[in-house]
Amino acid sequence: MCAIVGVYGNENAAKIAYYALFAMQHRGQESSGISAANGKTIRLIKERGLVTEIFDEEKLKVLEGSCAIGHNRYSTAGKDSVLDAQPVFARYKLGEIAIAHNGNLTNKYKVRNELIANGAIFQTFMDTENIVHLIAKSQKDALIDRIKDAISQIEGAYCLVIQSRSKMFAIRDRFGIRPLSLGKLKDGGYIVASETCAFDLVGATFIRDVKPGEMIIFEKGKEPQSQMLFSEDEIDFRPCAFEYIYFARPDSIVNGKNVYQTRVECGKRLAKEAPADVDVVLPVPDSGVAAAMGFANELNIPFSMGIVRNHYVGRTFIEPTQEIRDLKVKLKLSPIKPLIEGKRVAIIDDSLVRGTTSKQIVKMLKSVGAKEVHMRIASPEIKYPCRYGIDTPTKEELISNHLDVNELAKHIGADSLGFLSIEGLKDALGRDMNYSLVSFDGNYFAGGCADSLDCSEVL
Repeated sequence: MCAIVGVYGNENAAKIAYYALFAMQHRGQESSGISAANGKTIRLIKERGLVTEIFDEEKLKVLEGSCAIGHNRYSTAGKDSVLDAQPVFARYKLGEIAIAHNGNLTNKYKVRNELIANGAIFQTFMDTENIVHLIAKSQKDALIDRIKDAISQIEGAYCLVIQSRSKMFAIRDRFGIRPLSLGKLKDGGYIVASETCAFDLVGATFIRDVKPGEMIIFEKGKEPQSQMLFSEDEIDFRPCAFEYIYFARPDSIVNGKNVYQTRVECGKRLAKEAPADVDVVLPVPDSGVAAAMGFANELNIPFSMGIVRNHYVGRTFIEPTQEIRDLKVKLKLSPIKPLIEGKRVAIIDDSLVRGTTSKQIVKMLKSVGAKEVHMRIASPEIKYPCRYGIDTPTKEELISNHLDVNELAKHIGADSLGFLSIEGLKDALGRDMNYSLVSFDGNYFAGGCADSLDCSEVL
C-alpha cells in the first residue's frame, strides 16, 4: 500500500513531492525517497525512515529540476532495507531512468526467473526491479515503446510513475486496483498522486483519476498526453475495497467517493446487520472512528472517544513483524476509565486481520472495568491473502480463515463479535462499481492464488 507521487513542470518539483509524501505518510513508514530530473541528469535521495526524518532543506536543494517522483514504502514484496527503498534508479542504453511503484505483480517470480536466465543481475528483492530490467532489455528504440513492451509482460496491481531525464509517465493497471489521481498545480505544472489528500496540502486542483489501463505522458512544452495501453475488452475496473475500509486517509476522494462518508455508511450497515445492546459505542482510533459514528447514529446509542491514540506511534497493521505489532498496540492505545467502567461497550474497528489489536483492546477495556465488550468489525471476515499490495501473505496469518465467528469471539475475549457482510459492504460502497473484494471472497481475477505469493513458483 505504498504512496507514489509524480510532479512535472514546476521548478519546486522536489519540494512539492516532499509535501505530497508527507500527506501520504500513512501509506508506508519504512522508507521514503525522491528523485529529481533537470533535463540532463537524475538525482536520487532515499533512506529508511519517515519523510520528515529523511529530507531537509539542504537535501531538497540537491534535488533540482522541474520533474520529481517520490515514494513511501510499505513492504509487501522484498525486504526491509534501504536497497528496497524506492524510487528505483538505473542507467541503461537510452540514459537514466527512475521508477516508483505501488502494488504487487502477481507474475513477479516468473518474470524474474526468466530475466535471470537471460543474464539479468538483481540488486533488490522488489518486483519493481523487474520493470526496470524489462525496459532496459527491450529492443524498442523509444522509451515510451519500451515501457509499453514491459507493461505487456507484467500482471497484477501497479500504479507507476516513471521518470527519464526529460519526461514523466504515469501508469495504472488495467484493473485500476490501486488509486492514482491527476491534478494541476496552481503555480504551474502537474501532479499525480496515490491520494487526493496530497493535492489538498500542496494546493493542487483535482482534474481526474488516471483511468485503468491508461498511461499519461508529461513532456516539456506539451499538455499531458493520454494513451490507453489495453483494449476496451481487456479493461476490467476493480478498485480495491480496502482503500475505503482502512488504507486511505478519510479526507481523500478515491475513485470519486469520499473515504470518510463511505466508512460512515459501512458503520450504518453494520448496525443493521449486527446490532449490539450496549450503553456506549467506542471506536478504535483512528480508522474506526467514522464507522463507529455511523453505527452509533443508526442505533441511537451514545458515541464516545473512550480510547486515546498516541499519534507518535505508527500504524500497527503495516509493521513488518508480529513482535513490533504487539508492542505498538500497547504503546498506541489508552482507555479513558470513567467513560468505560461499569458499562456495556461496543467497540468498532475497521477490520480484523490477525486478531492482535482486537484481543489486546478487549483485554484493555475489561481491565478498566467494562461490564461487557462487544466487538463489531465494519468489514467482512478476511479469509484470503491479497496478492495486490496488502500485507496478508499467508492463509495461516488470517485468523478468520481457521476460526468461525463464535470461536474468534472467544479467542479475543469479547462477549460477542459481528462482521459486516460482503453484501453489506457492497451496499455501503455502492453498486456502481465492481470492487476488488479478494480478501473476503478469494476472487483472484488478476492472477495470484490463495496459497503462495506466485502460485507454485519459488525464486
